[in-house]
This record gives sequence, C-alpha cells and structure tokens, in this order.
Amino acid sequence: MKGLAAAGTGPAEEVKGPAAAGTGPTGRKAGQQRASAVSGVETEVKSMASIYSVTQVNSYIKNMFVQDYLLNRISVRGEISNCKYHTSGHIYFTLKDKSGTLSAVMFAGQRKGLNFQLQEGQQIIVTGSVDVYERDGRYQLYAREIKREGVGDLFERFQKLRDELEEMGMFAPEYKQPIPRYARTVGVVTASTGAAIRDIMNISARRNPYVQLVLYPALVQGEQAKYSIVEGIRTLDLMGLDVIIVGRGGGSIEDLWAFNEEMVARAIFECSTPVISAVGHETDVTIADYVADMRAPTPSAAAELAVFDYSQFEAQMGRYRDMLSRSMLRQVEQRRHQAQQCRLRLMMHHPQRQLNEKRQQLADMEERMGSLLEHKLVDRKHRLALISGKLQDLSPLTRLGKGFGFVTGTDGKRVESVSKVAVGQELSVRLTDGTVKTKVAQVTPLNR
Repeated sequence: MKGLAAAGTGPAEEVKGPAAAGTGPTGRKAGQQRASAVSGVETEVKSMASIYSVTQVNSYIKNMFVQDYLLNRISVRGEISNCKYHTSGHIYFTLKDKSGTLSAVMFAGQRKGLNFQLQEGQQIIVTGSVDVYERDGRYQLYAREIKREGVGDLFERFQKLRDELEEMGMFAPEYKQPIPRYARTVGVVTASTGAAIRDIMNISARRNPYVQLVLYPALVQGEQAKYSIVEGIRTLDLMGLDVIIVGRGGGSIEDLWAFNEEMVARAIFECSTPVISAVGHETDVTIADYVADMRAPTPSAAAELAVFDYSQFEAQMGRYRDMLSRSMLRQVEQRRHQAQQCRLRLMMHHPQRQLNEKRQQLADMEERMGSLLEHKLVDRKHRLALISGKLQDLSPLTRLGKGFGFVTGTDGKRVESVSKVAVGQELSVRLTDGTVKTKVAQVTPLNR
C-alpha cells in the first residue's frame, strides 16, 4: 500500500545521528555535558535575561534522547495503525496498545530485511531507536527491524526452506511450463466450501461456460492440509488436465503455512501439468508461489489466467474470419488478374499468330531478295558491258579490221619474229575477211 504520509507523520528523509551540538558518548563525559548544560540553563533562568528559541529547545531535547542508551537500542511491541507506504520507499505507521500510541518510521534503506507487508491491526515487534525530529519537536521510533509477533520462527523456517529450494534450482525459470492459452479442462485444488472455489467458479462461468472445472476438495489449513494438497495435485495430474490451480483465500501466515511445506513444493515441481499458485491476497507470498509455473495474486486472478474469455475469443475469431475473407478476395482478384495477363501472353504467343508473323517475314524477305537479285543482275550486266567493251578493244579481230594481219606458219603457230621465218617459207596471213597464202621472198631484220 502506497501513499503520502498523513499529517503529523515523521519526515520524508532519514535522520542520521544526533545534532552536532551536545553530541557525545554516554557515561561520565555525557553526564558532565548534561550537568554543564543544566547549570547553564539554571544560571540563565536565575538571571531572567535569557529567552530560548524553539529550535534550541528541540535540539536540547534531541541531545537528551541521543545520550540515553536505552532509547538507542529498543524493541517495542504494538499493533500497527495508520500505516502509509510513501512513494520514496519509506514506511510511516503508528504503534498502539490499549492506552498509548507511538509514531514510527522505517526508511527505505532499512527495508531490506522486511519480508512481509505491513497491514492495519498486525501485532509486531519493532527494533530501533527513539529520537526527536527537531523540526516538529516530536519524538518517534526509527525502525531498523520489524518482526511479526509470535511468528518469528515461522518466518525463519520460511526463509530457510526458500533458500534451500532456490539453491536446488526448483525456482529456476527454465523449469517453468507455459500456461495453455486455450485451456478446456482446469483442475482446482482447494477447499470445497471456501470463497476461493466460489470465486473461481463464478469467474469461469462468466468468462467461458464451456471450460470444465474439476475440483479436488482438499484441506487447506491444519496439520493434515499438506498431505491433502499433495494428494490433490497428484490425483489431478493423472487426469491429463490442461492446467491446475492450487490455492486458497487469504489469512495469517499460520493459516497459509500448508503452502510453505516442502512436500507441497516438491509435488508442484514434479507435476507434469502446468500449475498456477493462488494463495491468499496479493501481498501474501508462499513457497508454492515460487515453485509454481505461474503465480496469481488471488484465486480470482488465477481463474482469469487459466480460463480464456470466450466472448473475446469469438470476437477474435470474427476478426480473423473477416481478415481471412478479405485476404481470400485479394488473392482471388490477384489470381484473376494474373490469369488475364497469362491469357494475353498466350494470345501474343499463339502459334497461328507466330505463323502469320513468320509468313509476313518470309514474304518480306522474298521481296527483298528479288529486289537484291534484280539489282545485282543490273549491276552485273553493266559490269559485263564494260568488260565486253574492254575485250572488244583488245580483240585481235578488232586490230585486223584496222589493217593488221595475223601471220601463222604451216603448222598453224603464230609467227612472232623474223628470226623464225626463212626465205621461201610459206605463211598464212589472216585478215578480217579471209586468209592469204604467201611465200617469204626476203627476210629483213630491224636494226635496233
């Protein structure tokens, strides 16, 4: 429980040690200082000239408290009243009995050893020192240690067993089983007549009427409670349920002690079915809470963790159905578009279309080839005419037409030199219009 300190409570900051003025150990020196101070006051009173400030008076009184050995280490028994947890971590409360009250504070730095939640009406023993808060001129108990009266041994047993089981690894996260999200069968180990089972039944019926609850009516208080709880856990574990709730309603540490027994912790640890611990109120912590797969602050909270909300499930299924329908429609539309694209591609690549295209390409190539052949033929004719003209110019017949003759011997071989001709030799002279037979009368070589 957190909140601001009520009006009239102690300061928000821890007061460390006495005021500088008048500080000192107890004993002879302290007595001398006290005597000196008293003597000074008497002198000033006698003179009727000195008037003291409120701060001076409060400082003097504080010094008196500091030097009192009994008040520096004192244990006070009382009932908690007006308990406030400050946001700073400090705890402000009042100790009371039948005829008196005492303001007290435990600073955040001293809370390390406090292993339970302070509540109204608790009987506790507070160990600390009584000192004066100078600003307000009010004395209060500064707590260093707080124990619940009559249950100190139980707390020691609790801490010892907790440390032993933690050292054995029974609290390790790797051994925790996940709680099924959609449990259909839920086992409950608790008293059949307590408020816990009624809360679980009501919440289960409200959240999901289709979930089956299996109750093992166990003893949750007394000497035989631990055996009954262990038997309930093992019995329900054999039934193949989805999850098991083990717990009871709130109470004192004595009432909840069955859930701090080692055999109960081992039964929960060895259980193959996921276990939710729901013991007491939110501020109550037991060994079963540490070893269980999940801790619920109350039995009602355990029911909410174990039983899924069917209405939310239906709404979620509706959302999934809508999402699936929209997704299917998008998929169908995409596939229809893809099919249309494929149909267009098939039309573009249809064999008949390709055949027509190839035919057109062939016709174009034939026309191009015809044009090329005609062009080549004209070019070749032109070149042939040029070559024919050149040959015509170089033809012997052309030369013969110009007055030249082609001289051959009787053997038909051409006569190329006078050295190969003898006088009296018969020769043939070819002219353009005929041949003349002649005989060599004279051979005259040219002088070069």
